[in-house]
Formats: sequence, C-alpha cells, structure tokens
Amino acid sequence: MKYIVSACLAGERCRYDGGSNANDKIKALVENGNALPVCPEVLGGLPVPRVKCELRINSNGSPVITGEDGSDYTGPFTRGALIALEIAEKNGITQAILKSKSPSCGSGFIYDGTFSGKIVGGNGITADLFTKSGIKVFTEKNFEGTDPEG
Repeated sequence: MKYIVSACLAGERCRYDGGSNANDKIKALVENGNALPVCPEVLGGLPVPRVKCELRINSNGSPVITGEDGSDYTGPFTRGALIALEIAEKNGITQAILKSKSPSCGSGFIYDGTFSGKIVGGNGITADLFTKSGIKVFTEKNFEGTDPEG
C-alpha cells in the first residue's frame, strides 16, 4: 500500500450527512491495491449520519471539535485519529490523501469552527497527528500537484 486515504474520497458513504466525496482517481488507487481507506470519525465511534462538526483552537492552544448541537466531540475525533495512525503504521504507509477542510482530515485549510463557512489555515486532528508522526499528507486537491491552494 502506498497511501492511506479518507474513506469518503474512496466512495464510502461515511460523511457526516451520510454521503461521500467520491474521487475517481482515489477510488482507482483503492481498487488497484495502492491505498487503504479509513474514516477516522467512524473509527472513533461516531455514527453515520452524525452531527456536523468543526474544529477551533481554544484559549490554551488545544484543538476542540464542536458539533452544531454545541456538544464537544474532541474525544471521538482524537480516538479515530489514533486508530487511523495505528492502521497506517501497521501497514508501513507513509503517505495519506485526506479530505480537505475536514475537522479530522483537513490539511492546510479547515473550517473556522463557527459554522459560517469561513475557511482558515490549519489542520484537522488526523492530518495534524499524521504530519507530526512523519506521514506526508495530501488532499484530494493537491495529491498530484494540481491545486496547491488546497
């Protein structure tokens, strides 16, 4: 396996709203045995569908994942990120293609945590953990170098 990928990009219906973000090139990577799909949110115990969540940084600099319902979902997102990292490490995978702007998988840009649609610089919980663990993270927009804006 060359990549670990966001399962929604591989066509799995695991988005918060029960949909997918299927990407034909990423689906082909999985079908050809070059990528392993994971959904950190589902791995962390969250259902499909689930409450829409966004990441914000609290006053002490720690990430907090909050749902539109006002609840704190940091625990399941963190658990899922740790499980995804364990899967990548067990399979010797050193590269990831993760869903842009996600509070879990976003790399370089994420929603700002206000549910207003505003994008800010930053990484989701899983993307940040992967990067700190030496896994090179791409998004579906830049894994072939076609869109450096994320």
